[in-house]
Parts: sequence; structure tokens; C-alpha cells
Amino acid sequence: MKAAQAARAAGYAGRLTLIGDEKLAPYDRPPLSKEFLAEAGPAQPPHFEGALSLAADLDLELLLGEPATGVDTTAQRVTVGDREIAYDAMVVTTGAVPRRLPTALAGVTTLRTAADAEQVADGLRRGARIVVVGGGFIGSEVASAARGQGLPVTIVEAAPVPLVRAVGAVAGEWLSELHRRHGTELIRGVGVESLSGDGHVRAVHLADGRVLPADLVVVGIGADPATSWLRGSGLDVSDGVACDATLYAGHNVWAAGDVARWWSEDFDRSLRIEHWTSAAEQGALAMRNLLAGQEAVAYRHIPYFWSDWYGSRIQLVGLPSGRPEIVTGLPDSDKFVALFREGDRLVGALALNRRSDIMKYRALIARGGSWEDGLALAEKRNQRAVAL
Repeated sequence: MKAAQAARAAGYAGRLTLIGDEKLAPYDRPPLSKEFLAEAGPAQPPHFEGALSLAADLDLELLLGEPATGVDTTAQRVTVGDREIAYDAMVVTTGAVPRRLPTALAGVTTLRTAADAEQVADGLRRGARIVVVGGGFIGSEVASAARGQGLPVTIVEAAPVPLVRAVGAVAGEWLSELHRRHGTELIRGVGVESLSGDGHVRAVHLADGRVLPADLVVVGIGADPATSWLRGSGLDVSDGVACDATLYAGHNVWAAGDVARWWSEDFDRSLRIEHWTSAAEQGALAMRNLLAGQEAVAYRHIPYFWSDWYGSRIQLVGLPSGRPEIVTGLPDSDKFVALFREGDRLVGALALNRRSDIMKYRALIARGGSWEDGLALAEKRNQRAVAL
């Protein structure tokens, strides 16, 4: 949607086609695991403003409810069902596909689409016995929603520490304490052996022999970039669609969002970020660069992510590289800030309930701030907090 809007805003008046595998008009995904699961949450998916009149407003050919299954980058044609659609240039924004458990039982779902969220919300309303497989951000938000409605919930995390890939082992331990404080059972270092039921899931069998009763199993064990339809296209699709700094992937193809792996000039490395802000910004810039020709510009971005657990706001900016150092508060408290470094450079910041601080660190990282600069900013913010 952002790419389509950017095309018209840039003055492009030609044919514009939007292909999507879901039948629904474009909607906002982050609320699906947050507000949408609350007891008094909205009844309908959170459509973006203008999404329901998107085709008319943008003079857009809208093909929803059927995925693209292949592309010929030489002939410049995308296959959708039994049709082939010609293009001059293409922006790939197919996102990521959640990993699943091998089962045909009802009551087992991921949480990626509006239909998934509706199933989870219905289970919460019915007071289902809930097991969450995976202790990442999505699984933790589901657990938070369950506890907010007074329901018991168990998280099963195969790794010894949750969130290792997202924030590192040390910070993962800190954030895991939020589960304990709010009555969520967290089982760590044990995988799921199998699921059983009578057509509908009734139990989760763990590798150590334990059996957890369950009427609803929410699987949050990560996602893979949706690139299977691009195999044989000539594009580099190893861990997403590989792009240069301008989001160009070659063959008149650009990419954006969870599916894009681009060269970051801010961190001098290739990155693939599954964050809302990246998707929104990249969609618009990829289209502007597509239309700009030789005047295309690099995507400059310091990653930003947030998650809401048990009434607390977790925010992460930059990269969670190395061992974090607490610079504000205490790790076992309800408020803290921790910084990450690579050598003498500040590269990331993690905050719990310090909303006014986190964007200061993001701006500092964008300026290439040093570790000492980060410590100086922390001291300044701490003094300000004391004065207030």
C-alpha cells in the first residue's frame, strides 16, 4: 500500500497493479497481537486509512485473494493463478511466512493474519486453555493478552533463554522476568514432541515427557522470508531478496519489508529487519527509487521495534550486538535502559518503560555516536529524571 501511494504521490500516472494473497484490503499487523486480543478489542481488522477505497483513490488494479506463484524476470511477467501479468518494474513486498508445527488438528494457529488473530481472540473469549509455543515477542504478547483476561497460560520455549536472536541472552533473561511477575508459566529448554486431540487439539506433549492440556495452541517460532515463488527468477533469494542500499535487487525488481535484505550504509552490513517501521519506509522508498532512475538514494534507517507486555512497553533501536550494559534503572525493575556496543561505537539501545529516552538514543546511533557519547547521554537523561 505504501509503495502504491508513493507511486501516485511521485506523479506516476501509468498502470499500477497490486497483487496480494489475502482477500482483505491492506490492514495493520502489529495491533493483531496487541489491542485486537484485548477483552474490549476492536471487532474488525485494523485497516489502514484509505485502504477500503484504495483501488478508486489510486486508480489501482487490485488483485486480492490469490498469490503470485512465479515470475519470469526476462519476459517480465508475474504468474497469478492461471494468469500472466506483464510489468515494466516490480516491487516485491511479500513479507514472511510463519513457521508451523506439523499437525492437522484444529485449534492450532500462528499469529500473522487477521484470520489468525480472530481465532486467537475467540479462544481468549471462550476461556480456552492456552499454550504458546515460542517465547518471542509475538508469543509473549499473546500470553500478556491471556493474563490480562485472567486466563492461565504457558509458554514453551525450546531455547534455554527466550529472545536470544532478538535481544541477546542477557537481555532475554531480563525480559523473561516479566512473565514470572505476571503469573505466566515459562518452560524453557524443552521442545514440543507432538500434539494430540480428537480432531481439535487437547494436549501438547513435550520432549521431556510432560503433557500440557490445551484447547488453543499459538505457534510463534519465527518466520521465513516469502521467496519460494521467486525461485528460478535469477534474483538472489538467500535469506530474503538481496538488494543494494537503494533496495534494488536487479532485473528491474526492487524489494521492501520483511522479505528484503538490503545493504545498510549505517551499519556497513546486509540486514533483513522484520519491523513495521522498516516495511512502511521501505515500501515508499523502493517505489520512489524505482521511478527515480539514476537519482535513487540509499535507504538510511536505524531499526526500531516495540512490543507491549503486561502493560509495559519494550522498545529496541539499532542492533542488539554483544552484551548489553544497563545505564538507567535496574534489570529486575519496571524501568531500565540498556545500551549495546561494537568496539567504541554505540549500535543499539533497549528500553523498558522509558519511552521518552529511546528516540534520543536512536538519533545518536544515526549520527554514528560513540560508546562514550551513549554514556554521556544516559547521564544527562538520568540527571533530568532526578530533577523532575
